[in-house]
Amino acid sequence: MNEKKNRDTKRPRVTAYNAFKEFIWPRRGIVLVGLILIIISRLASLVLPLKSKELLDEIIPTKDLDALLTMVILVVGAIFIQAVSSFALTRLLSVEAQFLISRLRSKVQKKVLSLPISYFDNNKSGALVSRIMTDVEGVRNLIGTGLVQLFGGTITAIISFFLLINISGKMTLLVLAPVLLFAVIALKAFGYIRPIFRKRSLINAEVTGRLTETLNGVRVIKGFNAETQENLSFEVGVDRLFQNVKKSLTATSIMTSSSSFLLGLASVGIMGLGGSMIIDGTLTTGDFLSFTLLLGFMIAPIIQMSNIGSQLTEAFAGLDRTEEIMNLQSESNNESRTIELQNIIGDIEFKHVSFSYDEGKEVVHDISFKAEKGTVTALVGSSGSGKSTIASLVASFINPDSGVISIDGNDISKVKLDSFRSQLGVVLQDDFLFEGTVRENILFPRPAASEEELLEAVATAYVNEFTDRFDDKLDTLIGERGVKLSGGQRQRIAIARAVLANPRILILDEATSNLDTESESLIQKSLTKLMVGRTTFVIAHRLSTIKQANKILVIEDGKISEEGSHDQLIKSKGRYYELCTYQSII
Repeated sequence: MNEKKNRDTKRPRVTAYNAFKEFIWPRRGIVLVGLILIIISRLASLVLPLKSKELLDEIIPTKDLDALLTMVILVVGAIFIQAVSSFALTRLLSVEAQFLISRLRSKVQKKVLSLPISYFDNNKSGALVSRIMTDVEGVRNLIGTGLVQLFGGTITAIISFFLLINISGKMTLLVLAPVLLFAVIALKAFGYIRPIFRKRSLINAEVTGRLTETLNGVRVIKGFNAETQENLSFEVGVDRLFQNVKKSLTATSIMTSSSSFLLGLASVGIMGLGGSMIIDGTLTTGDFLSFTLLLGFMIAPIIQMSNIGSQLTEAFAGLDRTEEIMNLQSESNNESRTIELQNIIGDIEFKHVSFSYDEGKEVVHDISFKAEKGTVTALVGSSGSGKSTIASLVASFINPDSGVISIDGNDISKVKLDSFRSQLGVVLQDDFLFEGTVRENILFPRPAASEEELLEAVATAYVNEFTDRFDDKLDTLIGERGVKLSGGQRQRIAIARAVLANPRILILDEATSNLDTESESLIQKSLTKLMVGRTTFVIAHRLSTIKQANKILVIEDGKISEEGSHDQLIKSKGRYYELCTYQSII
């Protein structure tokens, strides 16, 4: 099964080469401009320390005011160029980075929606939101100013290094030892931090998922006075996140403190060595000042590189998790699905079909039956018997472990899903409504439907029976998941949506369960119209809703225990007769 393969997929690890190939190289033009700007900015920044030597050793001793004015103008010009190039760099790359993040989010969201239903059954919606919205944000450090500043810092450090050697080889060598030691510490720290960042994304997704569940289930929480336990659950999750952050802060603090200590020692050494060299005349005051300023230009990028390195490590950790999703196999990305259905007739047949959600625990056992075009097939049985699983198999939400399901003689596992589902309609027991208006929810399957088609669907499902009482009629806002409507009203909107979709195959899973007696009577009339000419599967606990079905399948323990029409099954006085007797509908 594809979903089992997905679970077993080895976790990918994004390499620097992969990141360069996928994110940087396609934007090489913008990155190149950024590199040019950073080089201009860093070269301009070197003017001040270089001119400091001239100021102390030449201009001040000779009291040359013209040279002083020229030097001031030159330094001001360099500072202006540095400011303009830095602004252009930040503006260019930051915008491109945010554009890339928006594209990546769309790409990941598209991938997530293409995954099989089983993936959503095993992952919290809040966690998936976190992975779509948060995990990709680190990419800004690849395309944004982070990577370019890393390159610019390296260029500045190299140039400063050679300038320092030119001033004094002894003092430069004195600085190199702690710098190299710091580099070793930083590399070790980055290797330690990356798994922590990866774990942080996972914890953040879990906490976000739980929080989303809490907010969606606030009525249940308040109804059972369970605020305290939910608060405790969230606090535990937040503490796990804090402990993770604390680990990474420890590593970054070690880098920061070690850099301050090691480079502080180097500065003390330079003060002593430089002072002695000035005393014995081998180093001028201007050389010493210039060396000190240039040293800052060499060391600052190195310290900055450690911070940027942490950002890049976090980016790679987020991309690791994003790559996990992108490597999963989409339910429609199956090479065997080559059949394009143009016009569905509606003949569906199960041949020895079995299915299990967990290995070794079959929910459906060797099911075989045929639903001919335009007929109504009802599935009845006790809760947990396998009725909804059979409906999910019909909709191809899940695939059988063994056996074949055919649509018009074609193996449904070889049919392109979009060509099949474009002619499929589903009304569930707790059908989902989107935040928005009644009109928008009904138009969901066919946004371009005419007003006449919309009103026909509204009338068929008796939606106008309650919307006519609203001030805004069909344009009434219904709140998140239709919270402002009753269960019966939500169900009628869902049925109207199915009417407008005009499917060839219709699945009604407890479609009238949330309706009162009066509403159920109205809906039964609309469903009768809706089912005409369509291959329909009905799941219902209220057996009164399925008496007119062409075929009734009694499902017990994942098997068909009885099959026939209502009258036939009543005469046989088996399990169906017992259910009808219990509900007193005979």
